[in-house]
Amino acid sequence: MAERIERDWARFRDIVRGKIRQNLRRYVAHRDLIGRQGRSVVSIPIPQIELPHFTYQWEQVGGIGQGEGEEGEPLWLGEEEGSGRGGAGWQPGLHPIELEVTIEEMVALLGEELELPALKNKSAGPMESLHYRYRSLRRVGPESLRHFRRTYREALKRQLQAGLYNPDDPKVIPIQRDKRYRAPDMTTEEESRAVIFFMMDVSGSMGDRQKELVRTTAFWIDQWIKRHYQGVEHRYIAHDAAAREVSGDLFYKIKESGGTKISSAYDLCAKMIARQFDPDEWNIYAFHFSDGDNWEEDDETALHILKDRLLPTLNLFGYCQVKSHWGTGRFLLELSDEVDDFDNVRTTEIASEDQIFDAIKDLLGRKEGRTDESTMFQSRPSTL
Repeated sequence: MAERIERDWARFRDIVRGKIRQNLRRYVAHRDLIGRQGRSVVSIPIPQIELPHFTYQWEQVGGIGQGEGEEGEPLWLGEEEGSGRGGAGWQPGLHPIELEVTIEEMVALLGEELELPALKNKSAGPMESLHYRYRSLRRVGPESLRHFRRTYREALKRQLQAGLYNPDDPKVIPIQRDKRYRAPDMTTEEESRAVIFFMMDVSGSMGDRQKELVRTTAFWIDQWIKRHYQGVEHRYIAHDAAAREVSGDLFYKIKESGGTKISSAYDLCAKMIARQFDPDEWNIYAFHFSDGDNWEEDDETALHILKDRLLPTLNLFGYCQVKSHWGTGRFLLELSDEVDDFDNVRTTEIASEDQIFDAIKDLLGRKEGRTDESTMFQSRPSTL
């Protein structure tokens, strides 16, 4: 019986995965999905799933071509929808159900559907960190770490050897020399570390709708990178004509104003990397969101900082241009011409929620036209 239940449950999960996969594009773009997430699960609304069954019709309803009516007249088996006649209905309606799906499962489905490559540790050598494993035994230690089984065995062995053990009254009383305590062994383990920089243009042309598109896209990018690294650090940079580091909460709520100098964000990001994150020890990802309406005289400076100071330190740089009614969108063209030869650069555009799914693939997928495997897109996952 238990095996049958497990088999049926596995079939049900496969059906659910299929339903989620069919509607994955819509779920990824659903802003409420992020808001409803708990610690590790999200609630997914899916259509009600019913087993096949026979449906019986009323006896007084005839078949096709029977009863009153003229040729070509629409055939209704009941009252016209919305007619308000016939009183209360008796048949149940279709109701969606919500299933809890772990974020890990959602991210895995996203990776499968978009054929995203596994992210690989870029650093020349993984970081080594100290870990303590309680695998040894000692004769002294705190009572909280006393090993009961080994203590009992030592006491039993001592009583047997001394002839003190009575099978008719099998009491085993340990003394101090019988006690054994768990002790830690210090080991070094390889550990990969990663940091994500999210940079966003908050000038006057970036409104609430643009920020919502940024928030949703950044969320799934963040989840995909977390899938491959433990303890991912986050840094948030907001900029108009000047850049400043902000908290994650303020990053999506800051009010828009001022002009735009993209170079200010790139310069601050490069300084933070040089000050806090050694590229030989950290896997560094940076994503910039803007409407592309940069101060024209700043384009050359921004591209110079990007090519000479940022790209040599990054596993991946992604530029996402969000469509705005007030933005020119010119910067994406300038950027694409200048960095086409860099393997670690991805660019994309988003005009609506429907394009978030494709934008994620553009930013995290392999670069079109590239047959070589760059360091960060090896097929094998990181050491973690």
